Amino acid sequence: MRLEGKVCVVVGAGQTPGETVGNGRAIALLFARQGAQVLCVDRAPERAEETAGLIVAEGGKAFAHQADITRPDEAAGIIAAAKARWGRIDVLVNDVGIGGGGDGPAHRLEEAAFDRIMTVNLKGMWLTIKAALPLMREAGQGSIVNVSSLAGIAGGNQMAYEVSKAAVNRMTTSVAQANAGKGVRCNAIAMGLMDTPMAIEGIAQATGQSVEAVRSSRAARVPLGQKMGDAWDTAYAALFLASDEARFITGVVLPVDGGMSSRIG
Repeated sequence: MRLEGKVCVVVGAGQTPGETVGNGRAIALLFARQGAQVLCVDRAPERAEETAGLIVAEGGKAFAHQADITRPDEAAGIIAAAKARWGRIDVLVNDVGIGGGGDGPAHRLEEAAFDRIMTVNLKGMWLTIKAALPLMREAGQGSIVNVSSLAGIAGGNQMAYEVSKAAVNRMTTSVAQANAGKGVRCNAIAMGLMDTPMAIEGIAQATGQSVEAVRSSRAARVPLGQKMGDAWDTAYAALFLASDEARFITGVVLPVDGGMSSRIG
């Protein structure tokens, strides 16, 4: 019960269809199992409702909320809904992110793709943080956890995605510094190669490979046991950063990557 009694907003709590669980859903489920009351937010209402339903079926407390975080009024509406229901927010998790669709190296990246990816991955995350901060600052406490990626420091074939995640990392440290004096913490998780529906099924569809071929080639690249992580690895990292166990930790970008970021050459 590491989050007992806490109010947690998980933005991106739904997931794309696939064989495995996605990061947002795993985070919402784990937080509820650890005693949190969870607002499950997603652009697709049926996906948010499915996650909330899974939590309630386990005996937890959760409610679904539909929002497009690229719209300032809807991002603000997430926080307004949590405040109306509970009067406060203890934890905000930002797990919305997209890629593909015209992304690529600089010489092939399409302008529309660059704008779309930066709007969702960076601007949308900033809008939810901006909306949550006044309530957290007034309360003198709060934890923000941003789901980032190893792509923020590595790669060369998805420039828009890579730049958006590098910006998320810098935004995380900026928010941490600007709000530490008010007792609000902000950290990020830099995920490596994970076995999630968006990653595996998404890449398979985009490249014409089989799901098993994508899974096998990605796993072989991971130093720690030649095995990818999964959404539960992301969720447990988020749980630690969200909990009071991390009360003296802010401005950290925590790699959850099986050792990939520490390998040079």
